Amino acid sequence: MRVHFFGATRTTTGSMYLLEINGSRLLLECGLFQGRRGESIERNRNFPFDPKQVDATILSHAHIDHCGNLPNLCRHGFEGNIFCTFATRDLASIMLEDSAGIQKADAEFVSQKRAKKGLPPVEPLYTEADAEKALRQFVTLNYDRPFSVLDGVTVTFRDAGHILGAAQVVLDVRENGRKFRYLFSGDIGRGDDDILRDPQPVEEVDYLQVEATYGGREHSPKGNAEEEACRLVCDTLKMGGKVIIPAFSVGRTQQIVYALHQLTDAGRLPRVPIFVDSPLSVNATEVFRLHPECFNDEVYRFLREKANPFGMENLTYIREVAHSMKLNDLKEPAIIISASGMAEAGRIRHHLKNNIGDAKNLILFIGYCAEHTLGAQILAGRTPVNIFGEPHPVRARVASIDAYSGHADKHELRRYVESLTGNIQKISVIHGEESQCFAFADTLRELKPQAEVVVPEYQQSVSI
Repeated sequence: MRVHFFGATRTTTGSMYLLEINGSRLLLECGLFQGRRGESIERNRNFPFDPKQVDATILSHAHIDHCGNLPNLCRHGFEGNIFCTFATRDLASIMLEDSAGIQKADAEFVSQKRAKKGLPPVEPLYTEADAEKALRQFVTLNYDRPFSVLDGVTVTFRDAGHILGAAQVVLDVRENGRKFRYLFSGDIGRGDDDILRDPQPVEEVDYLQVEATYGGREHSPKGNAEEEACRLVCDTLKMGGKVIIPAFSVGRTQQIVYALHQLTDAGRLPRVPIFVDSPLSVNATEVFRLHPECFNDEVYRFLREKANPFGMENLTYIREVAHSMKLNDLKEPAIIISASGMAEAGRIRHHLKNNIGDAKNLILFIGYCAEHTLGAQILAGRTPVNIFGEPHPVRARVASIDAYSGHADKHELRRYVESLTGNIQKISVIHGEESQCFAFADTLRELKPQAEVVVPEYQQSVSI
């Protein structure tokens, strides 16, 4: 078996790995690469292999950096099955449609600029029709149900505890008279999640390909998150202010909604209006409600015995632009949750524009903000910040709670690897910035001294 690393190598974006087994080709992930515009366009449009020659694809979860280039793969001739869990397929259906809309808007923006220079327009990376066509190639299976994907290759999904439907991919391979187990971790959750189950341990692992998003970093203790959120929100509401929460549509939005629900039911938060203002977040939350098989025992019981964990009387989900615009005139205290989590796009920018200049208000970040994004600038204390091309002074309080992260930190990643059984012979460290990958590689060499640990570079291949 040969593994070609075509994405998320010494970076966290564009996951894509091609496995050559018994003369067949299996693709793990097909994510969008997001970085410098020129490099992103080149890498996303042009595959380093012929999509027509790929026999099957495995998708671990529905984040765009893992599934976002599947429509383009199918557009270029891939006709095989795309295997994933039920929840991943349902989330991918809304994520890919949304992504196609973004591709169209980006192409129109670039084409307008090119037209001024007398240059021809550019085509979007893919369209809504391409996204819909790709979804017809999805084949869904539940956790812990082994299935054959190629000659000599059986795959089993194990819960990764990262987002709804996220899976570790266990490949049991028969090749040239030998058998071995290759484990692709996907993205690993922290465990003890408010909503999801813990990552499942996998037994008898021979070879490991593991993520390292936070391979050298430590998160704040989870137990502090609810207390900190309660304190910050209550203080703001007492002053008559609004709480503006930038949140990613899948995962963080549902997590903060559930936390606010729990705090409200316990009488620790007043029943002020709460708004989730993002069409994608609304659609994603509806998908969450359809998949209780992914919930931990506490949320499952809450759903069965009490109420919808993502709904309460004072909570309103907003799709329509007109309803969203009415929030601009809101005078009383309220909580507004909106995408995107890094404040780079979407309706959150309008809410920041309208509320960031009032000292009574709170801007509360609950996820990672990449360098140079609007969210990162606000967190760094910059003032004024540019929103829609105009400077806005930052007078609102700004806070961040990183304990809501969906990725395991260095200690949790170590515990995950410790939970695996088997004599692991080789480990490839992927999906992390270079510093994080090398830091976790050092941890793994200490933890598994018998194993060869590599940190692959882009387009490097490893023989198994």
